[in-house]
Formats: sequence, structure tokens, C-alpha cells
Amino acid sequence: MNRIPPLTAWRQHPLKVGLLLLMLVSPLPPALAEEGVAVDQALRSLLADTVNSADSFEDRFDAQVWLLDMSSRLERLIPDHNRRLDLLRQVHREATRAKLQPELVIALIQVESGFNRYAVSSAGAQGLMQVMPFWKNEIGRPEDNLTDIATNLRYGCTILAYYLEKEKGNLIRGLARYNGSLGKTWYPERVMTAWYDHWYVHES
Repeated sequence: MNRIPPLTAWRQHPLKVGLLLLMLVSPLPPALAEEGVAVDQALRSLLADTVNSADSFEDRFDAQVWLLDMSSRLERLIPDHNRRLDLLRQVHREATRAKLQPELVIALIQVESGFNRYAVSSAGAQGLMQVMPFWKNEIGRPEDNLTDIATNLRYGCTILAYYLEKEKGNLIRGLARYNGSLGKTWYPERVMTAWYDHWYVHES
């Protein structure tokens, strides 16, 4: 996993960063993620392969220092110890499988659902990572439950990783694609701010 450089500039020079974001994002109309909109066929194939092989992955989580660190940060939002640790283990597993930084995924979850696994958006997106349910039919798994933590994380991390790869690692554009707002910066700004303020692991 390639680590994003520390976001110190984000905090110290917000106007400069704002201008940089505008330069990075092309003025394209938002890419809508709704039923009836043309579906990215490559992403559909990737989702189908990934979700259908859900049982083939082993949980090799051994980052106990990370777990304790993130658990202490998440305690204010999820007081229950067992629930908190279970969520963090699953986030770490799915993010690592998708070659994403787990802390970025946690920040995205905070912005998308506030850690409410039953959250439903006005557009119908469901669960922790607010996955659109039309994907279930697209990959032939209409019975999948997107309020299930493991299922939602598998879908969400796969989709996010795909968009980041599609944008050649450009975090601003990849996050905007995930949100369906390509061409705008408000969503990447929210996720990156949450990441830096609450979840970023500063290297010593």
C-alpha cells in the first residue's frame, strides 16, 4: 500500500490546497451512481469475482498496535468494546485485501454513515460505506444484505480501490468517483479532513 504524504499543508495552507484541488479535478459533470445510469462493466466483473470469493480470504490481522490505537480513537463513537474491535478487524482485513489504507476507509465510513451500519441515504445507498443496492443485481447476488458489515465492506472497499486505480492513484478524483461527484471537491475534502483530524497515523 502506497502511503499518502502527511497532510500538514492541508491544515496550514487551506487556500493553497483548495487551489491545488481545483487544478487536480477536471471540470467534468458528476458521475452519477444510480440505477438507469450506464454501469462500468469492468467494475461489475471485479465486484462479481471479489464478492463471490468471500470465503477464500483468511483474516491475517496481527497489527495489535494499530488495533489498540484505532480502538481508543473510535471509543467516543462506538462505546461497546467488542463491537468496536470487531468492526476494526473487519475494516483492516477488507482494506488490506483491496490494498487500501485502513485509516482512509475508516474516514470514509465516518463521512458516509457515521458508523451506522443501517444508514440509508436519500438516494438509497446502504450501510457503512453507503453502497448502492443496484450493484447486487448487477453481479447476480440480489440476496446480499448491505447492512451486514462484512458484505458492505467487501463491496465498498472493492469499489473504492477500483476507482483509485482508474484514477491512477489520484485520491481526489478517486474519492469523487466513489461519491458520484467527479468534477467537485467537497466530498474528497470531507473525507481527507476526517482522515487527518481523527484517523491518520503519523509516522515517527
